[in-house]
Amino acid sequence: MKKRKLTNKALGDFTMTTRVIPLCFLAIIIGVVSTYLAWVLLKLIGVFTNLFYYGRWGTALVSPADNHLGLWAILVPVGGGLIVGYMARYGSDRIRGHGIPEAIESILMNGSRVQPRLSILKPVSSAVAIGSGGPFGAEGPIIMTGGAVGSMIAQLFHLTSNERKTLMVAGAAAGMAATFAAPMAAILLAVELLLFEWKPRSLIPVALASVTAGAARRYVLGVGPVFPVTLHPIVVGPEILLGCLLAGLLAGVLSITVTQAVYAAEDAFHRLPIHWMWWPAIGGVVVGVGGLIFPPALGVGYSVIGSFLQGDATRVAIAGVLLVKSFIWAASLGSGTSGGVLAPLLMMGSALGGLEAMFLPGAGAGFWPLISMGAMLGGTMRAPLTAILFAAELTHDWNSLLPLVIATMVSYGFSVLILKRSILTEKIARRGYHLSAEYEVDPMELLFVHEVMNPDFSLADDTLANLEQPGAIVAHPDEPLRAVVYRMAENGLTRMPVVERGNVTSLLGILTLEDLLRARTRHLEEDRDRSRVLHIPFLGTRPDPEDRHEDHDSQEDKVTNTRK
Repeated sequence: MKKRKLTNKALGDFTMTTRVIPLCFLAIIIGVVSTYLAWVLLKLIGVFTNLFYYGRWGTALVSPADNHLGLWAILVPVGGGLIVGYMARYGSDRIRGHGIPEAIESILMNGSRVQPRLSILKPVSSAVAIGSGGPFGAEGPIIMTGGAVGSMIAQLFHLTSNERKTLMVAGAAAGMAATFAAPMAAILLAVELLLFEWKPRSLIPVALASVTAGAARRYVLGVGPVFPVTLHPIVVGPEILLGCLLAGLLAGVLSITVTQAVYAAEDAFHRLPIHWMWWPAIGGVVVGVGGLIFPPALGVGYSVIGSFLQGDATRVAIAGVLLVKSFIWAASLGSGTSGGVLAPLLMMGSALGGLEAMFLPGAGAGFWPLISMGAMLGGTMRAPLTAILFAAELTHDWNSLLPLVIATMVSYGFSVLILKRSILTEKIARRGYHLSAEYEVDPMELLFVHEVMNPDFSLADDTLANLEQPGAIVAHPDEPLRAVVYRMAENGLTRMPVVERGNVTSLLGILTLEDLLRARTRHLEEDRDRSRVLHIPFLGTRPDPEDRHEDHDSQEDKVTNTRK
């Protein structure tokens, strides 16, 4: 079939319009607001920790591990669980969970509309849960809170669902950037977990919100890094790189283990014959007992992470985090209380690295905790690029990027192969939805009408009479299939005449649903069909017969042959 010269000058690499400009201004405002929200949340955590464990008023972040309550300390997480359960039942049950799945669900199922009261209830409930000893981080709640504020601002304007999504994700990314001084990782988190697209129309506003929060953090929360470390060697030997493979595999195993533990705990709570309002209090009993066994397991645990990264890990601390912290975290999160997952995963990963440092070759103090921290995050969250850059931004140890990539990708690959869904998407699946986390260019965007249209004019007899009418719905040969598919869907059509651009009476053929399905078949064949193409004489290999002349076949011939 002869190639046609495309005359559609409207086609371009991207679909962004000037609508992105006002979104950028709104995103910058959201970035500043989210920074102050992060500051408020951290101060609230300090207030409740001081009140619950030390009976005093103060906003400084202190560790619950230093309390002198004795056995009475068991009741503190129980009381926090009662408050959170009450707030969830009579305020909004959307405060339950660790924030990111709820943000994803709002984006995909609710048109990026978040209840305004969540911007208050979520940070307060999370501060109560963490301040009463809950083994969580502040990042999940601030992501949800920032997203709620972004959505609330977006709802004040006449915006599309996609534009609301952009501003909601801008708030979420800005909240993470402000909390951890990690604006680049926050942008990647938005791309890998929240936006469900890679388009300038959404990426640019989200990036502006994130870097605005990163810049504003300096004046509100101070500069980074959150976990400063001594830089490790930029060049490492093959024994270190092989060790990264093992570290990634072990992190993948631990990722799967803790994910299954969280949902095993959730299943156990669902079997209880009491209202879910009381579940966080029951989870609080587990937290309280765990705190007696290993007090550093309580709270966000940033100081514990810092000690691992400084190379100060002890056997007691390693065992306490891997056994006690992971257990009470899974039980408490499964109870439906309010809290985040990033900080606990960082702590577990760094503890795993402390264990690995006992038998893997050394590359400086805190090297293996840093590598395993990133690998743990990548394997559990299924966001490997975010995990790699996040670990580097948290420590400013850019020399460790290569080992981080190796370990994180191994952990990510192992986790994806073994477990169908991540700790985030499993919760969404349990609510009756399916989420695919794989992105690719739509094959309908790569093929044009003239490549798949049927030249059999007999199929178009019933459309010929309508071609000269005003507003006739037609397709042009130089249009991508996706544009035509949308036009069919909007007008309820199953077939469409193909005419020359500018001459509606010049009928070229007909495009039917059957033709579109055949176009999809080619994409399936590229994924499914296997063949040997190259011939290596001394190995005795031969190319498969159907591939000997494949290079000479045009794209149109493939589709035409499929039709025949």
